[in-house]
Amino acid sequence: MNNRTEQMDDLQLVALPTAVGCTEMFVRFSATEWKLRPLRDAAAEAGRNLAKAVVAAVDPARPGMLTARIRVAGPDLVIEIETPPVVRVPPVPDGPRVGVTQLGVGRYLLWASLPLPAGMSASAVPLPRRQRKPSPAAAIEAARDPLPDDGDDVMQRILFGLANKAQERHRR
Repeated sequence: MNNRTEQMDDLQLVALPTAVGCTEMFVRFSATEWKLRPLRDAAAEAGRNLAKAVVAAVDPARPGMLTARIRVAGPDLVIEIETPPVVRVPPVPDGPRVGVTQLGVGRYLLWASLPLPAGMSASAVPLPRRQRKPSPAAAIEAARDPLPDDGDDVMQRILFGLANKAQERHRR
C-alpha cells in the first residue's frame, strides 16, 4: 500500500472561534475541488471538530496561528490541524479514525482520516485545473466592444503623472 501524499493544501488562521467556520469552508472547498463530493460533508465536519478542539485549548488572550491542512494520502483523505503553542493538550474529538500527535513542547497535530471511496487511491484523485479565463459574460462584452490599442499613449500618461507627483513631493 502506498501512503504517499499525492495532494495537499493548507491554510493558516488565527486560533479564535472564527477559525472553526473558516476551517470547515476550507475543507469543504478542497474536497469539492478535488472531486471528492461523497466525502465533502464528513470531511468538513471533521475539520470543524478538530478546529473547535484546538480553539478550546488556546489562551484567547494570545491565540497564535493554527494551520488547517487537508491531504490525500494512500487510501485516505486526511484532515489535520497543527496547533500554536498551547498550555494543555487539545481534546480529541469523537470518531473512529482521529488522534493527536505531540510535535514538540506545547505543539500538537490533531488529525482525522476518512477512507477514499471504494476503488480510489490518492493517485487517482484528479488534480484541479486552474486557468484564468473570463466569465462568459465578460467574453461576450469584450467581443462586442474591443478596447483600442493605445498602449504607448496610456504608458506615456502614466509616466507623465508619476513624474509630476515626484516633482510635487520635492517642492514640499
